[in-house]
Amino acid sequence: MEIILNTLISLSILGVVCAVILYVVAQKFKVVEDPRIDESQACLPGANCGGCGYPGCRGFAEACVKADSLDGLFCPAGGNEVMKKVAEVLGMAAVEKDPQIAVVRCNGSHEKRRKTTNYQGPTSCAVSHSLYGGDTDCPYGCLGLGDCVKACTFDAIIIDEESGLPIVDEEKCTSCGACVKACPKAIIEIRDKGKKSRRIYVSCINNDKGAEAKRACDVACIGCGKCAKVCAYDAITIENFLAYIDYEKCKLCRKCVAECPTGSILELNFPPRKETVAQKEAEINEVEK
Repeated sequence: MEIILNTLISLSILGVVCAVILYVVAQKFKVVEDPRIDESQACLPGANCGGCGYPGCRGFAEACVKADSLDGLFCPAGGNEVMKKVAEVLGMAAVEKDPQIAVVRCNGSHEKRRKTTNYQGPTSCAVSHSLYGGDTDCPYGCLGLGDCVKACTFDAIIIDEESGLPIVDEEKCTSCGACVKACPKAIIEIRDKGKKSRRIYVSCINNDKGAEAKRACDVACIGCGKCAKVCAYDAITIENFLAYIDYEKCKLCRKCVAECPTGSILELNFPPRKETVAQKEAEINEVEK
């Protein structure tokens, strides 16, 4: 009985000593978290999309609190309104950014970029890309298996059944960049949304020479340089047989669109072009023939 009693007393004393040690250690090394982190996180949309470059909204809130200014910190899912709220919490100035959107730089639909093989593997762009170049003669184009759709937490992308290409919903897209990371072909790019949602860009990333690119896809950029020659704002560069339009320099004049011989330059949300007298006469002559 005495042995049991001594054991219980010893264990009790040991327990008390351990508890005291743990308390002292906890107090010494405790981390006091800034309450503004919770306040900032409450302003965020809670999408945890990673578009800000941090691991979720909590990580972004911590970065904002620790930063001296909000320069370089932006929540794409929440936009300027959310950043204003975060700035108010932190007593800083919000840096406004032009709205951005994801654009698909491939216009090679089934009709314009015909299949030459039949893929029978898993429904995954990443897997298909690792196995071979694709089921058409263009090794650069969209695979159409929907990895971008799966990656989008905002349901802003669908695969069009007729064309086999992704379509971005302008109202839902937050430019978080998840689709950009998910695409193994790197055909999705984040660009400025543009005034009145008007955008002009080269919808092709084919770096092959003109003839080879045109054989693979009817609307491929052939690097002819005609678009760059008519651009008065130096917004277009030609590199590796591929044209690229700098959206920061582009003034949306649309001259390059009319000049492109393959139709690889897209213009979105513009009003219909007015037909010139020469065009009307040409149409009349064609009908009369």
